[in-house]
Amino acid sequence: MQEPKQVENLSYHLSIIPDPRVDRGKEHSLHDVLMIAILGMLCGAESFVDFEDFGKAKEGWLRGFLALPNGIPSHDTFGRVFAAMNNQHFAESFRAWTEGLRKKISGEIVAIDGKTLRRSHHKSSAKSAIHMVSAWGRENGLVLGQIKVDEKSNEITAIPQLLRTLELSECIVTIDAMGTQKEIAREIREADADYVLALKGNHERVHEEVSSFLLDAKEKGFARVPHDFLETVEKDHGRIETRRYWITEEVGWFQDRKLWEGLRSFGMVESLREIDGVITRETRFFLASISANAKNFARAVRGHWAVENSLHWSLDVCFAEDACRIRVGYAAENMAILRHIALNVLKNDSTKKRGIKGKQKNASWDHSYLLSLLGF
Repeated sequence: MQEPKQVENLSYHLSIIPDPRVDRGKEHSLHDVLMIAILGMLCGAESFVDFEDFGKAKEGWLRGFLALPNGIPSHDTFGRVFAAMNNQHFAESFRAWTEGLRKKISGEIVAIDGKTLRRSHHKSSAKSAIHMVSAWGRENGLVLGQIKVDEKSNEITAIPQLLRTLELSECIVTIDAMGTQKEIAREIREADADYVLALKGNHERVHEEVSSFLLDAKEKGFARVPHDFLETVEKDHGRIETRRYWITEEVGWFQDRKLWEGLRSFGMVESLREIDGVITRETRFFLASISANAKNFARAVRGHWAVENSLHWSLDVCFAEDACRIRVGYAAENMAILRHIALNVLKNDSTKKRGIKGKQKNASWDHSYLLSLLGF
């Protein structure tokens, strides 16, 4: 078997994760446990029992490249390992491997967004559901990193920690209103990146000032406000969606502009949806460090909206993330990282013109294809 390039070799990155177990009585290597779990998830496995069943079904084939000195680990072993393994070490390994897959794209949209693992709560112990914040590289189609939000904290404190772990030079970072914070804007600019930050009522005064300025300018046809404008119309199954984008660099009047690192422009998006003759309208406002280029602004806004379908929908529908009840120790966080690895592997594959579910079926049927997904 041909050895894959080390920078792209997931097996190599897994091999350097510290094993949390003591050597005495350890029957299975951490590398074998993780490889079986990843290969199983690429084939549709969703739980520790699935990993054991997958391993037993494929044991003869797995022995061709794994040690397996004591056979296939039990589901209890998978559970204990994932609960004990430090999720930060696993996350660091994941990010190092992802950087090997990632192509350098100037102006790539990196969407930062949170997702709750809904079934990870534990009612009897009053443990709330785990909330993860992820970074999604729109053009690469890859999860770039993730971080768990501490139970007694929120996304505002988690996002800067995540940003510091990522290579963001020349990217455009998009975040919803929760993450529209001066400290986060500063972190993004210090990473040599730009930002497009959604602005809502959580910044009541800033939202009121910016929205009043842009709505007044719109009412007057932007006659005295230099700007750029773009309109798009999409028609699909009887639904018509019209989106209008305005962006201006007229920020000199804004008293707090120096408090927002790199602030260069204000943006406004008006969305009109017509279904069966009924029209709904929504207007959103943004703080940005990009120039007044409406096409680029629209790309950033749409790129952030796409994270719901490209990432969250895939995790729930293809990997059953919301149904997962795993929650002991670090297990829930580590399973979330495992799902991100599997999603990145399948998204990165261009040999099969199928969706994620279709590729999982192909992987379960074809050993050669399954190994090729890991670079062999």
